[in-house]
Amino acid sequence: MWSGDAVYLVCFGVGLALAVLSFLGGAFHFHGGHIHFGSHGHGAAAHGGGKASIAPINGFTITAFLCWFGGVGFLLHHYTSLLVPATLMLATAGGLAGAAPIFWLLARVLAPHERELTAEETQIVGVAGRVTGAMHSGLTGEVLFSQGGALRSIPARSENGEPLDRGTEVVVMHYERGIAYVRTWDAAVEQLPSAEHRSLQ
Repeated sequence: MWSGDAVYLVCFGVGLALAVLSFLGGAFHFHGGHIHFGSHGHGAAAHGGGKASIAPINGFTITAFLCWFGGVGFLLHHYTSLLVPATLMLATAGGLAGAAPIFWLLARVLAPHERELTAEETQIVGVAGRVTGAMHSGLTGEVLFSQGGALRSIPARSENGEPLDRGTEVVVMHYERGIAYVRTWDAAVEQLPSAEHRSLQ
């Protein structure tokens, strides 16, 4: 059975690990210097280009809470003679006190400068890009493209089964279940001669 010290240390360690991951951009998504709060997906419905909002409980505040909750709880449990309920209450208060400034920073400083993307800005079909992960024998590769002023990548497959090597310029013909189905630029132009495509920047 775990001791109180171990529980608090685990909370602190998990919070610290998540903080490191977020700093490296592994847990939270950074695109072109913008932080996208909440879930988002390609092909989403239009939001009118309104300002982004952020919930009090999110990845950043949870990380801060765990760090402070674990740190304060460990110190109180290990170095004082407080009863368990008192230690738990004070550790929770410490966690909330640590998470509150993070939420304030996100909600009052960063979020006002963010806006939700419109349907046009998140449209995938018709976007031109370049293959960065080769597609052979039906395997899923990757396509890099420019959207909203930032470079993005997406899993992709060849629509007609044609092998596509790295560096090949392609156009997304349709998008389904998180996979973009692409054709080479020449093949796409032949099929949709009047379509407007956005070139890779």
